[in-house]
Amino acid sequence: MTPQAPTIFSLQAPKDISLSEIDAELNQIWQSYGITGEDGGLPAATRATTFTLVVYEPEETQYLLAALGFYNGPIDGILGPQTDTALRQVQKKYGLAETGTTTPETVTVLREEFAKLQGNGATGENGSGGNSYSYNATSPTIADEIALRNPCRIIALFPIAGEDEGVKAQVSAYCPIQKQSSSTLICCEYITLSGTAAALERVGGMIPALLIGGLPKFLWWKATPDPNNGLFKRLAAVCNNVIVDSCRFNAAETDLLRLQELVEVGVPLADLNWRRLSGWQELTAEAYDPPHRRAAIAEIDRVTIDYEKGNPAQGLLFLGWLASRLEWLPVSYQRESGDYEITRIRFIAKNQRQVEVELAGVPVADAGDISGDLIALRLSSTNPQADCGTVICSETGGCMRMETHGGAQAAGLFQQVSSLSEQKAEALLSQQVQRWGRESLFEESLGIIAKILKLETNS
Repeated sequence: MTPQAPTIFSLQAPKDISLSEIDAELNQIWQSYGITGEDGGLPAATRATTFTLVVYEPEETQYLLAALGFYNGPIDGILGPQTDTALRQVQKKYGLAETGTTTPETVTVLREEFAKLQGNGATGENGSGGNSYSYNATSPTIADEIALRNPCRIIALFPIAGEDEGVKAQVSAYCPIQKQSSSTLICCEYITLSGTAAALERVGGMIPALLIGGLPKFLWWKATPDPNNGLFKRLAAVCNNVIVDSCRFNAAETDLLRLQELVEVGVPLADLNWRRLSGWQELTAEAYDPPHRRAAIAEIDRVTIDYEKGNPAQGLLFLGWLASRLEWLPVSYQRESGDYEITRIRFIAKNQRQVEVELAGVPVADAGDISGDLIALRLSSTNPQADCGTVICSETGGCMRMETHGGAQAAGLFQQVSSLSEQKAEALLSQQVQRWGRESLFEESLGIIAKILKLETNS
């Protein structure tokens, strides 16, 4: 039974103010604040005391274009030539004025078509899977998820399309009312800044001053991370952790390479999509934990990884983790197009054994909320005497293709992975903010992925 979400008390509804008034307005909210309800009184409110979270929520147009299959460029909020072309395609198809700009009529059509897409679970115009998308500049949904456990300050940055009219600021405060703890309301401060990407970059110098001194600082960058983006660089430099979610990447291979560039310059990165792989990683490690199977790890030379067609990030992240743990060196990379997105990668193991890997994007009728979820994986050997055959599948029957192609070797091991109880970004984020700094396993996996993808670039 799903627990009922706590009531969110609005201590201060969103209030428009000038940029220079933000701190004064927040202080005013908390000065000798007492809340009195109809029932005789609610407890006193305690302001944010744990960390600051900066959330960059990119302008919605590119997300909608990508989800509908018109756009395959970076989700960066910059309405450049690729976005212009995609908008013209939409406008031509739906009989709108072909301006190449984000007109209200175009956005309305995009939202309507996206709603239809969500309703029938279909893929977009060009066959791309439905990238997860949600956009609501006024809803405190992030605060709902995070403030349950952490009273914090959230600074939400919302780039918008259109004319540059400066930056609009709002402040608000929300407090979840929890029955088990009624002595104090633990509240989340919310600062919202909206304007064009250029306008937000202009005020980027004042944002660090809004971070609470002496407490951890997180940047959740929901767009494609760009090492050359001025606002991103400024915020990444002052935050303890930069958080991304590669399931949202529209061009996963290119965007994962960008993550590796950030690691190389010392940015402490975390990927929420990496967290979704924890069950797969744990079962894989457990499969070779028994003493009689440990030696068999060196015999693995065939790997198949199936994921939901559309975004290969999870498949690549898992492969990067496996190859980094087993010290495999990638030597070739080949892609095949068709109903299945097949990528073949060859590695050389420490014992000079050649390892063949197949990454397969499998078309599914009912794609989940997370683009590119793992479906199944098989580890095996060309040595018929090796006791290393292992098949791990999702709960949705992902083993069927593995079984059709032979499954695990004799005396092999079949396991079923249980998906995380909550894979949505907001829930994973509430766990991620409990830790910060660099993550060596993730960084090592990214390093292997970069070597793999550069083989294609150089071929």
